[in-house]
Amino acid sequence: MSRQVLVLIGTRRGLFRATSDEDRREWTVEGPSIAGYEVYHAILDPRDPRMGYAAVRHEVWGSHVYRSTDAGKTWDPLASRPTFPEGSDRTVEAIWHLAPGGDAEPGVIYAGVEPAALFVSLDEGESWARVTSIEEHPTAAAWQPAKGGLALHSIQVDRSDPDRIFAAVSAGGTYRSEDGGRSWTAINEGVRAEFLADTRPEAGQCVHSVRLHPESPKRLYQQNHCGTYRTDDAGNTWTEITNGLPSDFGYVMGLDPSDPDRCWVIPEESSHLRAVCEGRLRVYETVDAGQTWKALAEGLPQEQAWVTVLREALATDGLAPCGVYFGTSTGHLFGSADGIGWQEITRHLPKILSVEVTVLPA
Repeated sequence: MSRQVLVLIGTRRGLFRATSDEDRREWTVEGPSIAGYEVYHAILDPRDPRMGYAAVRHEVWGSHVYRSTDAGKTWDPLASRPTFPEGSDRTVEAIWHLAPGGDAEPGVIYAGVEPAALFVSLDEGESWARVTSIEEHPTAAAWQPAKGGLALHSIQVDRSDPDRIFAAVSAGGTYRSEDGGRSWTAINEGVRAEFLADTRPEAGQCVHSVRLHPESPKRLYQQNHCGTYRTDDAGNTWTEITNGLPSDFGYVMGLDPSDPDRCWVIPEESSHLRAVCEGRLRVYETVDAGQTWKALAEGLPQEQAWVTVLREALATDGLAPCGVYFGTSTGHLFGSADGIGWQEITRHLPKILSVEVTVLPA
């Protein structure tokens, strides 16, 4: 029996599911679940894909975490959620990112929130604790709100060594912990911050997306407000790989889990326009760790397509060949099963905020 490819699509008005077999030619789209909520990020847990978690926000009822125990078919709100302590002058405005812990840590889930803070649950979301150590880093004084707010996101856990955790702040930079979150190191050497007087600061960069390669834990890629970058030493130094792209601005970053030299980005015009370059929807692929880039446009609109693809709205499935999926601000979901041409899986959904994909066993 063929495995099932499941794409979770978080939107401004709920969560949708797109499913297909391994051929990835015919798709069924269902939803919305959690109707009426903004779904900032929704994932299935790779340690147990029956378990799913969704970070949601409602204009009246605020931010919550929903959980699924049937691979995203149904969702229920959890009684607990990331919150600042009573009497604090801060309130969780939104939960931006959810990430499972390491393979040997069943039940551990991390959450990154706005205003920038990190939370962890040890019991599948039943309770949450704040990881204050990252906020106490000396460079946190350099953090400042970006256009989308001051948020912590891109939590990347080394599944083979769960004590190694990466997290990013917009605008604040990228940080690494080697001791399970007890202490942190700012890892921003080589990353530009052209909007600051000191364009190469220790911290303060506006990071849009960071992704850790699952098989090469010292290899990470970063899409930044000011360029695209790669590190080969777990963030100690970053090499800019923007050359060959039409812009140094963009949000998304996708990796091929079987090939650390292959990744995808979608450049956008600038921080002012925040739409794809020249109104042409193109995905750029590298197969040599960013030395060269190739535009992939077959099946995508190439004129008057002034769309945005947000930081959580691109994902890959890890099959052979590796499938790539992304969602737009206009509610279109595109997928490529061969890395060459693109298929419109669905259209006219609410604005897409996140896309995650899981291959479920037969």
